[in-house]
Amino acid sequence: MAEKRWVFKSAPEQDAIDNLSNSINVSPPIASILLQRGVDSFEAAKNFFRPSLDMLHDPFLMKDMDKAVDRVIKAFDSKEKILVYGDYDVDGTTSVALFYGFINSFHFDSAFYIPDRYKEGYGISKQGIDWASENGYSLIVALDCGIKSNNLVQYATSLGIDFIICDHHRPGDSIPEAIAVLDPKREDCPYPFKELPGCGIGFKLIQAIVSQRPRIKANPYDFLDLVVVSIASDIVPIVGENRTLAHFGLIQLNKNPRPGLKALMRLARNIKELTITGIVFGLAPRINAAGRIAHAHGAVDLLLAESEDEAYHFGEKLNVKNNQRRDFDSAITEEAVEMIANNVALIDAKTTVLFKNDWHKGVIGIVASRCIEKYYRPTIILTESEGKATGSARSVPGFDVYEAIDSCSHLLDHFGGHKYAAGLTLDLDKVEEFQKLFETVVSQTIADEMLIPQVEIDAKILLDSITGKFYNILKQMEPYGPENMTPIFMAEELYLASSLTVIKEKHLKFKVGQTNNTSTFDCIGFGFGHLAEEISQDMLFKMTFTIEENEFRGVTTLQLQIKDIKYD
Repeated sequence: MAEKRWVFKSAPEQDAIDNLSNSINVSPPIASILLQRGVDSFEAAKNFFRPSLDMLHDPFLMKDMDKAVDRVIKAFDSKEKILVYGDYDVDGTTSVALFYGFINSFHFDSAFYIPDRYKEGYGISKQGIDWASENGYSLIVALDCGIKSNNLVQYATSLGIDFIICDHHRPGDSIPEAIAVLDPKREDCPYPFKELPGCGIGFKLIQAIVSQRPRIKANPYDFLDLVVVSIASDIVPIVGENRTLAHFGLIQLNKNPRPGLKALMRLARNIKELTITGIVFGLAPRINAAGRIAHAHGAVDLLLAESEDEAYHFGEKLNVKNNQRRDFDSAITEEAVEMIANNVALIDAKTTVLFKNDWHKGVIGIVASRCIEKYYRPTIILTESEGKATGSARSVPGFDVYEAIDSCSHLLDHFGGHKYAAGLTLDLDKVEEFQKLFETVVSQTIADEMLIPQVEIDAKILLDSITGKFYNILKQMEPYGPENMTPIFMAEELYLASSLTVIKEKHLKFKVGQTNNTSTFDCIGFGFGHLAEEISQDMLFKMTFTIEENEFRGVTTLQLQIKDIKYD
């Protein structure tokens, strides 16, 4: 396991800590963590700890929302055929299920379309537009895609098909000439919150439609279980409006989820309260598996299922595909890591760009993430599809891989994505040139410290500070996720308060104490089994960790999950 950098978040001024601590009656470490996250007053703390749906922004603040609503309502009134078009990942399939589920409850001239990952590729496709034209659709509402589909929108217009685009990816140099383009990342969009997922944009459109057509009985908030699944799965910041949507979405997901999500929770054996982490590791891979292994149509069928029996039937199919996905993922990751290990130039590089023509296109994004776990640097995994090299990029914290790819755009057919994840397509004969240029661009722009894994520490604390009240306040800071991550603490002058146990030959378990403190806690360190022979009873060490509940034989206690250990 590579040595990690320990980085402390900037400490707030002591006066600010004391003022907030006294104002809302929390301990100084909690006040410090809140200040780091922008919670600096009683009112801000109230909004943070007690989100309200009233905090959601007016959807008409979004550029083109009025045009989008007018066009959709016109389609309703004239009984036009509406095609709901979305991407094949979790955000895309939840977006389609949300908007199609909404309009199909009262407008029966509608259908949904998901492109085939292998035959059509990402985003809007000519095949999809042709299908819409052949079947008499005059309006396409595209969700989680379309912001760079300028030529295809023009093509649709030439066939008499209007487009409404609901996207959250970065626009290109120009905006498609659609009827409406809803994307807070447009430079000319005044919408106050820029980080909604695609499903969140669809939710705002539903909000706006219902506000203008009160006789539509659908309740936008009934779709929040889908919205929170997209928020968690698309790794968007869980702050601002996303935090509010996620908060209420989790309540719905745990109390009254739609049959499809309930089936997935059952298949994932998630019997406890579902969290953002539970969605990311339990639900998202199963939804994604449909489009990775076969066709994402199956994921939308699951999410739209009206009965638990029907949903479980679809869910079992996704579970099988997810198991297949794991097999592909494991085999390709092993092959990719071996390619790096056997190439001196790749070992010493600041990037990883690998190409193999028979790798499974559906798992290359996962493989990129796995390679980063082993070789910590921006990574692109490419395979051959439809005579082109197509790939997925992943990055390390702090480095904008989208900008790096943009610097190589003259070699690409097209690309799109986010700061930390992107997709790209290029000619096969340009792969080697792209590898060299991407390495050059990243080498010139990435800071050396970004290439070393880091533990970002929220606060240094004493073990005696960790009480039931302390943990209960941490629980109220959920939902955790990007920009509101689970707090990581550091404690020093620690010692072993029990013997070490190695579980399954790789996980470490022991009880820890601290000099001049009376409290001791059980610790679990996943993947830290190798330290068992290095830590002795007579040594002091320091440790970074998160705090969690552990239930064993009906008894619930607090335990520390180890993030890293250092000792002299």
